[in-house]
Amino acid sequence: MLLEKNRQINRLGWIEVICGSMFSGKTEELIRRLKRSRIARQRVEIFKPKIDTRYHTEAVVSHDENRIPSTPVESASSILLLTNDVEVVGIDEAQFFDDELVPVCNTLANQGIRVIVAGLDLDYLGIPFGPMPALMAIAEYITKVHAVCIRCGDLAHYSHRIIPGDTRIKLGETEAYEPLCRKCFEEMKKNHPD
Repeated sequence: MLLEKNRQINRLGWIEVICGSMFSGKTEELIRRLKRSRIARQRVEIFKPKIDTRYHTEAVVSHDENRIPSTPVESASSILLLTNDVEVVGIDEAQFFDDELVPVCNTLANQGIRVIVAGLDLDYLGIPFGPMPALMAIAEYITKVHAVCIRCGDLAHYSHRIIPGDTRIKLGETEAYEPLCRKCFEEMKKNHPD
């Protein structure tokens, strides 16, 4: 028993990042990993930004309606206050958090916690999004997932916005965004520079 306790104290955690475009299965993969952790009887906490109310206010929900209960939080620093006696922390829609998410994830991992973060790596303009680039830089594991380009069927890497607006954060689904490959995304930018 003492040996097991020492292993827990001396074990460092790690950070896993799941990234990609919209409709690529990021949240589905996050839910899959968190459910497996629960099956293994690990203590799991899941967080999402409070502004994400598209499917449910208190659950992380994938596009095909797979779900897992979560705690909505205003800021990344709130996550540290709400993680007590846990082994795994899941964070969805990481791009909507501020840069404080990076030290929060580092702190959790340094406390021996497995941190699994999912989010868009690029915004609708193809620019690295929020804290995601820094999280990918410090993560031990990165999984890049892809959607299928709605125009040509190749692997999609971009989330192209199809409704007007220039704000960086605009919640939406298929009515607002479409996944595009690099070639189709560049063609759309060239043909519709606004």
